[in-house]
Amino acid sequence: MSTFNYVRLYTGDDGLSHFEDVEVELSQSGEASLLSETLAVTGLNFRRNLMSYNLDYHPAPRRQFIVNLTGGVEITASDGEVRVFGPGSIMLAEDTTGKGHISKAAGTEERLSLFVHLPG
Repeated sequence: MSTFNYVRLYTGDDGLSHFEDVEVELSQSGEASLLSETLAVTGLNFRRNLMSYNLDYHPAPRRQFIVNLTGGVEITASDGEVRVFGPGSIMLAEDTTGKGHISKAAGTEERLSLFVHLPG
């Protein structure tokens, strides 16, 4: 069995956001491919963040996967844990209530990312 990893940011019972590492099972899908189960999505945004990007505590506007293509972002969960996400990283933002998280530019390259919206 093979897996794929992403990071989930969610609101706990304490009203604070927390990180969780998630493994997704992949299954054989032809001769040279492994795939996860299909997830339903409802929308997609392309995003560019300038190096001046620094957003104070805020909840995510919706459940969404954030796929970093270039550059980096430092996310501070409201429980105090800090993680840096670079090119190729994926985070599921589900902290849509509570205090939320801080987002700010990391590294020396402008950040390009995809926001993939999930159903409620």
